Amino acid sequence: MQDLAKTKINIKSPAKINLHLEVIGKREDGFHELAMIMQNIDLSDYLEFETNNEGLIKLKSDCNDLSLSDDNLIVKSANLLRNKSNIDYGANIFLRKNIPIGAGLAGGSSNAAATLIGLNKLWDLNLDQKTLCSLASTLGSDVPFFINGGIQLCFGRGEILEKLDSNIEYGVILLKNRNVSVSTAETYKKYSNRFCDQYLTDREMIENIRKNLRDNGLNNLNFNNQHLSIKNDLQLIVENENDSVKQALFLLSKLENCLTFSMSGSGPTCFALFKDIKIAKKELTANYKLFRNKGYDSWVCTFLEKGITFI
Repeated sequence: MQDLAKTKINIKSPAKINLHLEVIGKREDGFHELAMIMQNIDLSDYLEFETNNEGLIKLKSDCNDLSLSDDNLIVKSANLLRNKSNIDYGANIFLRKNIPIGAGLAGGSSNAAATLIGLNKLWDLNLDQKTLCSLASTLGSDVPFFINGGIQLCFGRGEILEKLDSNIEYGVILLKNRNVSVSTAETYKKYSNRFCDQYLTDREMIENIRKNLRDNGLNNLNFNNQHLSIKNDLQLIVENENDSVKQALFLLSKLENCLTFSMSGSGPTCFALFKDIKIAKKELTANYKLFRNKGYDSWVCTFLEKGITFI
């Protein structure tokens, strides 16, 4: 086993929200064909990576609600990278957790991508982004997005990515009931049972939906102080079954200067967009006690032009 210099690397691992989530149908491989716009926000976890010469992946965290064993996506990512590169290097990894778990904000997927990026540098593997994206796609449908991050169109099951050129600067308020989490797999299963009665075979329809999102996706997000709705097909399932989501959307809809509101991913986190961060902060300050009394944790964020970053 080759010794590596004792080096520490720190990474910011941001959450995402969905500005569009369309379930086109269920594929024969069991996955769902999706058309999405995903956007990084500056609610972030932080990871510290340090070499060890024991050949072990050791994960610690300040979050007591996470498994730190082999089923954790961070550990899975590290082991995948070792197997792919045919190495036996070790790493000590510390996760400082800020993104809520099971929230529809893809914190685990972000951490997985951050681990691929961080250990690629720590272990001096020099794998290119295409290779990292390929590895990421084996870990989860949202993971490839985080390799480049920012704002992107996401097609297929999430692994077909197209970077968008945008400098949208909306302010964001997030609400999540601290006692509620949602299973993404269960939500897709329920959606499929209700809306996908047969496998998807119409390639022309898929291409037309993709083209429409390419042509109109960003235009639909230029609100110009008008209220427009954000499409999230999974909201059709979760809002009907989850009172905390229903109430969060209602609370956000009543905020002054709210441009639009939606659920993120499979929920239960919901968000509202505002013209800028200053207006979002003002609204959160005015309503923080109300949100807390209703059982919600709340955050104010901005959009990020980049995803995972070294700090």
